[in-house]
Amino acid sequence: MKPYFNISNLLDGYNALLAGWTLLLAGIFGAYWYLFAALLLFNVLDWLSGWYKARRLHEESSKVGLQGVMKKLCYWMLIAVAFTAAAVFEAVGADVLAVDLSCMHLLGWFTLANLTVNEARSILENLAAVGIPVPAVLTKGLQVTAELLEQTTTKDEIRRNL
Repeated sequence: MKPYFNISNLLDGYNALLAGWTLLLAGIFGAYWYLFAALLLFNVLDWLSGWYKARRLHEESSKVGLQGVMKKLCYWMLIAVAFTAAAVFEAVGADVLAVDLSCMHLLGWFTLANLTVNEARSILENLAAVGIPVPAVLTKGLQVTAELLEQTTTKDEIRRNL
């Protein structure tokens, strides 16, 4: 009698699906697709933790929930604008101005890093608000990272204005 359930076929299908998704994400987002995936995961976790916080504090609102989802979509638009603008600036520098502006790609990565840190901080704030003990090392670490990112921005702004 042939077994009804074959674990080998299930694992083969799972591996094929995982490889397909990895290939798709790498094709769209490049070699560092997992950084974008991390932000997407943080988007979902932030929305869920915000929903849980609102439910626990009896502050549920479909309007606020929709605003949260729209805010997350705007984050992705901001990332698209940052990477696209960087690519345009690099191309204009190379093709029109004959100036090496290859450092402009950092604009997109800086935006991605900033938004990822903000999402992680928001998740921790939501968890702390409902009484879940959040280790201080996490909150302090994210605070230091956010401050370093802010200092970098401030220094760059000062240099531009000189």
